[in-house]
This record gives sequence, C-alpha cells and structure tokens, in this order.
Amino acid sequence: MAQVIFLHGASSSGKSTIARALQKRIEKPFWHISIDHLRDAGVLPTERFKNGDFRWADARAAFFDGFHGSLKAYLDAGNDLILEHILDTNGWLEALASLLAEHDVFFVAVHCPLELLIAREASRGDRPVGSSKRDFETIHVGKIYDIDLQSEDGAEANVEKLLVAWRNAGRSSSFVELKPA
Repeated sequence: MAQVIFLHGASSSGKSTIARALQKRIEKPFWHISIDHLRDAGVLPTERFKNGDFRWADARAAFFDGFHGSLKAYLDAGNDLILEHILDTNGWLEALASLLAEHDVFFVAVHCPLELLIAREASRGDRPVGSSKRDFETIHVGKIYDIDLQSEDGAEANVEKLLVAWRNAGRSSSFVELKPA
C-alpha cells in the first residue's frame, strides 16, 4: 500500500507552497504531482487550446481520466505521492476513492480567505479570472477531511501540523467513507 497526501483547495490557495515545503521535510521520498506540472512541462498543447485550434471542453474529460488513472499506476508501482488537485467536477471524488481504495489517502483541506485568493489569482495571471472565487464557494462543500489547513498560517506551520496528523495514522475523510467494501 502506497501513501497519498492529497492537498485539496481552491486555485491559488497555497497547495504548491505547502507541497514543496512538505516534500523537503517528510521522511520518505514522496513525489509531488499536480496538473500544473503537466501543463508547465508542455504535456498539453496549451497554446493550441488558447488559440482555438482545439477545444479544451472536448479534451478535458479524457485528460482528467488519464491523470486520475496515472495516479493509481504510480501508487500501484509503490510510489508515495503528494498530490495537489481541485475536485471541481461531480463524480471525481467518488471515482478517485474507488481508484485509490487500495492505498492510504490522507485528505487535506487547504483554505484561504477569498480576498487573498482573488489577489493571488490576479497576480499569477495564469488562471481564468473568477476561478478562485468559484472554487472558494464550492469545492469544500460536502467533503470530509483528515485535517484542515489555513494558508495564511504559513507553509512551515501548516507542514508541521500536517506531519503530526499524518504520522498519527488516523483516517476519517471522504476517502474512508467512500471506500468500496
């Protein structure tokens, strides 16, 4: 059984900052993986989506099905993951709970005040305007986490809190509740 530390929060909430700090401190060689890594590496033909050659809406479902399947493959091969993801589509939580059922998933909420999300989104310039507000209003609804973090507490404090809870080994999140019998 491999381990996943699943950082879930709105766009621009600080997941990447926490993930990088966590990877430097955790006692095992965890991979840090996110959609942003794939985008930034040029895996997607981003410019062609932007200029209208391709429609993202036509490719999105297959892309995320592949991404989710790859997570299972990494874990099944024995790799531990720090995963950043935004569960912004109905059914993804249930699908991932099923795909990752054989592994230890520690589900972490990353919260950030709306004003800060909006400011970060504007300064980054690589997110659709309004995505952080939409995420803020919807993505945590109905989900149960193993731990809740506040991004304004700072990465180091959040990593310390996360590591204490993760090492405790107690799991009671949506991933436990949705795990197939």
